[in-house]
Amino acid sequence: MAEHHTGPVETGAAMDYKEHEKTYKGFLFVARLGSVIVAALLIAMAAGFFGHAGLLGGFIIFLVLSFLGFLLSR
Repeated sequence: MAEHHTGPVETGAAMDYKEHEKTYKGFLFVARLGSVIVAALLIAMAAGFFGHAGLLGGFIIFLVLSFLGFLLSR
């Protein structure tokens, strides 16, 4: 059964805010980078399939857009 406490169960450990901010910034960077890669992949697929760029052209477009997105997301 559930335990019923009258006071605070745990006051919590001391927070390391510097490490918390570092982790949060890392998460945001990975999320932005993932979004950039997905967008670059979709654009490259559209160029390759519908824009007559072909497989090699789509791959080159993907690499260029991924690199530019990486530089802009930093």
